[in-house]
Amino acid sequence: MKTIRSNIAKRIAVLFIASSSTFSVFSAPISFDEAWELLQENNNSLAAQQANLERYQHLQSASSSLNLPSVSLGANYTRLDTDVTVSGKQLSESLSNVPVGLSAIESIVPGLVSSLGDITSTITERDIFSSSIRAIWPIFTGGRISAAQTAAEGKTEEAKSQFAMERQARYEDLSKYYFSVLLAKDVLATRQAVEAGLVQHRDFSLKLEQQGQIAKVERLQAEASLDKAKVETNKARKNLNIAQLALSQILGQPSTVEPSDSLFVNSNLPMMDVFINQTLSTYPGLDLLDAKEKQASSLIKAEKGKYYPEVYLYGDYSLHEDDSLASQMKPDWLVGIGVNIPLVDTSGRSEKVSAAHSAVTQVKYLKAQAKQDLTVLVQKTYLEAQQSVEEVMGLDSSISLAKENLSLRKKAFNQGLSNSLEVVDAELYLASIKTQQSVARFQYLISLNKLLALSSEMDTFSSYTNNSITALSSTEQQKDPS
Repeated sequence: MKTIRSNIAKRIAVLFIASSSTFSVFSAPISFDEAWELLQENNNSLAAQQANLERYQHLQSASSSLNLPSVSLGANYTRLDTDVTVSGKQLSESLSNVPVGLSAIESIVPGLVSSLGDITSTITERDIFSSSIRAIWPIFTGGRISAAQTAAEGKTEEAKSQFAMERQARYEDLSKYYFSVLLAKDVLATRQAVEAGLVQHRDFSLKLEQQGQIAKVERLQAEASLDKAKVETNKARKNLNIAQLALSQILGQPSTVEPSDSLFVNSNLPMMDVFINQTLSTYPGLDLLDAKEKQASSLIKAEKGKYYPEVYLYGDYSLHEDDSLASQMKPDWLVGIGVNIPLVDTSGRSEKVSAAHSAVTQVKYLKAQAKQDLTVLVQKTYLEAQQSVEEVMGLDSSISLAKENLSLRKKAFNQGLSNSLEVVDAELYLASIKTQQSVARFQYLISLNKLLALSSEMDTFSSYTNNSITALSSTEQQKDPS
């Protein structure tokens, strides 16, 4: 009994250690690259597309067997109306066309031919059972087998492109969720800085009111502004919780995922033409259209193949036969070659060939239009990223001005030269500029990751992180400009 309890205790300890280590891994802050790896492991839509790709890979492998002969084992049971018999009279009548032979037989054995009418022979009984191995090997089908194999290959390539497009879409989604958390953190830090500043302002207003240096309404204004700032802080905190919950869900984690990166911009981006050329050469949507064109071309070949004859080898080997005269007369095996020439076809071969040509033409036009649309999309996204960088850089001077204005307003209020509302406005203005700059950084990262997804360069994100201009630290955002 003690041994059983000891084993149970050991198992509980092992489970506790395992769960603790798992929790520590999930609870540790993760970078964007680590989050991307985690998403690729746990995302259901990616798993579904992967299963779809494997499905068509198996179907493509199955099409290779079309070149092989088909071998089957068959068995037949047949019941006739009556036994198949032949009498001597029927046999003699069937030989009536050779009178010389019959006369010779009659001269040798007098009365033999006439006596055959009383003899009956059973060729086969009414119940017939047989089994055999049959083989058919197509040796020429007018190109229809190779067309079917090409179509299967095209479907596999289409599934591969769909998986790549789904991967890009999930990458863009992760970018929005991950950096939304960082944006919400920056906004919360800014709101907390505003609240801390207004707490100081409210406390100082109380002292000034007690000393009779300001009116009661100034103190009330400071308290009202502080209460509103607390509401905004709580709102920012809830938005952060919502963003973290969404990020945890998309990564399939039961605990809150904490990002370790920060919002940033890059002062220099590769040339726009680099992204355009890379996108036009690697975008999986264009590969998908190529796969569609391959399937349509194979359909043309398959429909044209219906105009050619089919040539095939065939064979049959009997495994079991009834003990009858017919079975004894039938050979054990046979082989041969067959030709099937279509004379009148009711499937509409010519119309289907024309339809397949139209499908190829449609895909070519779609591909040309897709290249135009992708070029415009890359240009638009690239310019948006540049605009975000310019906005971030341009707001630095506004933040410096807002800090200096807040410092002057506080000093003026302390000296009775300014009212409480001016201090609050200066505090909120600084917060609005900081928030605007954080939003610009967020928009830049969204545009950057969209460019990386379109150009299939998602694995290069870390290089942009290493050459980044990061956001202001939380301590700098919370520093009192006075």
